[in-house]
Amino acid sequence: MRETLFGLIARRDTESEPDHIAIAHRETSYRVRLKRSARARRISLRVSQASGEVVLSMPEGVSLDRAVAFARAHGGWIASRVARLPDRVALEHGAPVPLRDVPHRIVHWSRVRGPTRVTHDAAGQAIIAVSGPQEFVAKRVREFLQREARADLTDAVARYTAALGRPARRINLRDTRSRWGSCTARGDLSFSWRLILAPPMVLDYLAAHEVAHLAEMNHSPRYWAILRDICPHTDQAEAWLKRHGSGLHRYA
Repeated sequence: MRETLFGLIARRDTESEPDHIAIAHRETSYRVRLKRSARARRISLRVSQASGEVVLSMPEGVSLDRAVAFARAHGGWIASRVARLPDRVALEHGAPVPLRDVPHRIVHWSRVRGPTRVTHDAAGQAIIAVSGPQEFVAKRVREFLQREARADLTDAVARYTAALGRPARRINLRDTRSRWGSCTARGDLSFSWRLILAPPMVLDYLAAHEVAHLAEMNHSPRYWAILRDICPHTDQAEAWLKRHGSGLHRYA
């Protein structure tokens, strides 16, 4: 199909647009990502609870000037939403981090290389003890949490696939922002490693949620009936995720 002159001009204008703009409110400047969307019907702003990113979405036919004016007019809204975001927690010595919803403290145990493990300090507080050079503390804690997540998810998936009689092909760990898990038609299951920070029943539920897709690749009434049959705490886990799920992304 031959492209019209208008289409060529519109595409050229879109390609020349910046990826981000700065929106000022009082004495603070906020970095806002621009997102053109063919599905968008209006200009909208969103502040991600997971990453803190501010996104300005706009339909294909809306001018950049109009979208920027909209964002500037809502500078106060952006500021208030950003102010409500939970504080980020770096995975460093002394930082608190939940493990299976139990508070732990990260402790740089020794500069001598050794395994990361859970233990208790002199006061009886649960800690994640990390050995090796201090600059690798965050990396070692993240790797430890991912190993724990994989172990728990592997056990949960094995239980639910046995109950359903449908084998999974592979288990992958991700750090996705928009979903906690997914299932492909080939039987590959993917999960966010951050589920290890949540109560065990939440991780268990997500394993059941994706395993149930091995039987029904949709969210039909039949799918939910299968899920609730193998996982009675579905509603309880869903409620916890709605209230607290975004907080799991605080840990950087």
